Amino acid sequence: MPVKIRLTKRGRKKLAFYHIVVTDSRAPRDGKSIERIGSYNPLTNPATIELNFDRALDWLQKGAQPTDTCRSILSRQGVLYKKHLLEGVKKGAFNEEEAESRFQRWISDKQSKEKTQADKLAKGKEDEAKKRFEAETKVREAKAEALAKKLKAEADAREEAHAEAKAKAEAEAEAKAEMKAKAKPEASVEEKPVTKAEPEASVEEKPVTKAEPEATEAIVEEKPVTKAEPEASVEDKPVSKAEPEAEAEEKPAGKAEHKAETEHKAEKKVKAEKKAEAETKAEAETKAETKAGETVKHKKKAKPQSEDNKTGETAKDDSAEAATE
Repeated sequence: MPVKIRLTKRGRKKLAFYHIVVTDSRAPRDGKSIERIGSYNPLTNPATIELNFDRALDWLQKGAQPTDTCRSILSRQGVLYKKHLLEGVKKGAFNEEEAESRFQRWISDKQSKEKTQADKLAKGKEDEAKKRFEAETKVREAKAEALAKKLKAEADAREEAHAEAKAKAEAEAEAKAEMKAKAKPEASVEEKPVTKAEPEASVEEKPVTKAEPEATEAIVEEKPVTKAEPEASVEDKPVSKAEPEAEAEEKPAGKAEHKAETEHKAEKKVKAEKKAEAETKAEAETKAETKAGETVKHKKKAKPQSEDNKTGETAKDDSAEAATE
């Protein structure tokens, strides 16, 4: 019965590892085996191999045939070389001590090669890590510089905006101060006409008070009185218009404000007097209208009586004349 040394698959998909087994060549790949002598994991770098050296050598000496993969594994572990040395001892080419010394020398060379290879791989990993770290630091520094530039630009823009706002506020304050300085002499000049406008209104109001007795005498004479009122009201308007002008111009001056207050109070008194006079006028006009209506009615009633008296007198005269004749 031919016996083979081969691999049986274990693990799962994409994470497979293998057992090194001695089995019948007619058995399936993952079927029953005679003996398990090691394991092989190709996913690591370098691949990890666990092997029972003595049992593998014994099965080779018995005539077991390894597969290609198992042959490379056994060659890497030195099983095939040890078998070759033992066959040389049997043939008498050299003794067992020489075979053992040669085998130990081969193992030391193999270990040194594996060590240099492992060091090379580790160094390559370290170099890759350093390069990656340097690239990350460069990217980080570039981002930090860009952020610093952005923050600096924002700070500069903020400072410029603050300086512009400050300059604008100062310019507005200077403009306001200039306007106030210009408004002071204008207010002192324009306050005088406001004080003179009051006696004009009082003078023009006097004819209105004189027109009241004329309204009581006849209805015909009341019309000029009613016309005189709008004249006084029209002439009062300049005084009322002068008030806001005086008030607007008296704000900058301190003394002018006190004068404006006294003038405003005087104007209020004048207005109150005007209202009282207007009310008395209206009452007098209504009384005059009622009296005039009563007099007209009385005259209309008195006319037919006078006509009757005249007819009686003419009749008496005719009778007197007839008697004399």
